[in-house]
Formats: sequence, structure tokens, C-alpha cells
Amino acid sequence: MWEALLQAFCLLLIIEGVIPFLYPSKWRRLVAQLALITDHQLRVMGLFSMLLGLSILYLLT
Repeated sequence: MWEALLQAFCLLLIIEGVIPFLYPSKWRRLVAQLALITDHQLRVMGLFSMLLGLSILYLLT
């Protein structure tokens, strides 16, 4: 179980690193725009992301 969790975490790091590696200036602009978003909007985006991931995981298992 721990090995699978560690593998999933490593894949997450790889996937999250692709955009800044390929498009650093666009990534910088996106981060600057994210700094302007309200806490409520960030929470809604985080909740949506978690629910989407959970739904996909449920469908795959």
C-alpha cells in the first residue's frame, strides 16, 4: 500500500512539473493571477479538484 501511495505521489510531482518546465513564463503569469483569487474561490476549486479525483478513482476501482 505504501509503495503504491509513494508511486502516485511521484507521478503527481512529475505531472505538476511538466507545465512549468515547458512554459515557464505562462506558468508565472498563471501563478500571479491565482494570487488575486479570493479564498472562497480557491476553496471551491480545491473542493472540485478533490471531488473530481475521487470520482475518477471510484470509477477506476
